[in-house]
Amino acid sequence: MKATIYDVAKAAGVSIATVSHVLNGKGKISKDRRAEILRIMEDMNYKPSLIASALTGKRTYTLGLLVPDISNPFFSEMARAVEDEGQRLGYSVFICSTDNKDEKTARYAELLEQKSVDGVIVGTGLSGLDALKPLLSKGIPVAFIARDFPSETIPSVVIDDYVGGAAAAEHLIGLGHRRLAVLAEQNTVVSSRERVRGFRETAAAAGITLDEKHVLACELRDGKRHASELLAQSVDERPTGLFCCNDLLAIGALQAARELKLRVPSDCSVVGFDDTILASVTNPPLTTVAQPIEGMGQAVVRLLVRSKEHPDDHISRIVLPPRLTVRHSTSPLTPFA
Repeated sequence: MKATIYDVAKAAGVSIATVSHVLNGKGKISKDRRAEILRIMEDMNYKPSLIASALTGKRTYTLGLLVPDISNPFFSEMARAVEDEGQRLGYSVFICSTDNKDEKTARYAELLEQKSVDGVIVGTGLSGLDALKPLLSKGIPVAFIARDFPSETIPSVVIDDYVGGAAAAEHLIGLGHRRLAVLAEQNTVVSSRERVRGFRETAAAAGITLDEKHVLACELRDGKRHASELLAQSVDERPTGLFCCNDLLAIGALQAARELKLRVPSDCSVVGFDDTILASVTNPPLTTVAQPIEGMGQAVVRLLVRSKEHPDDHISRIVLPPRLTVRHSTSPLTPFA
């Protein structure tokens, strides 16, 4: 039978209140006595009830993480970073894939509220805050990660997507490319819009106007097909430099080029965004704008934990810098391109 707090108290010869104080690091209990009670808990394999902790208004030492799709390498790496930092601080993490659907987000938000989590990290797309009402109405701390959602009350940890897009443009232009193209996510994704804006405005500053037929927005699963549309054009119209707003789109572009018998980077240089683990194992290895995924995960967990401990503190936005990682999918423009 599972040991209870009553069993621990009886075995230790103390009151239930004393065991509770040991669990919460409170009370005037000697170091030796505290160690003895903790040893008894371990011997009895006693695990405090999260439900009981929630009912008494105490921490459950759990966090929720909402992502669009855990199978996406960017979000799986983000989840690992959040989980690692949570574990380091004594928290467990519930990971939920929402498919960027408000109704699914709302169901998970309600579930996490019922679990009395100490905070929720939101990395999924939202059309508004209604889906988070089950959390916000109960005062459960919420923070966005990799999503620059406009809110004065909900903090966020993001990168400067505009600067990332600008870095991609500067790199391609510096290699001599002037016939440029962009493969982006749907316009509803704010981070993707900012990356495109940074790329477009940097190109314009260099005297390059992007042909609108060379700026395509698509679902991640359609990246290969849309890249094929761009790369199947005649040699005089085909872009020589392609910026993809995430690594999955860039991998689709590499596949499209291979099927069209085009060489990357000789016929077309390709730049991705995110620098997931896949970027270094593609053929050729992918030049990409790196997001500090580990740093973002650590920062958002610390932010949530701090907001639980110091609810009056207000950190509205943490912005981390992106970094261009140059590999072998980009090269100087060849004379015949």
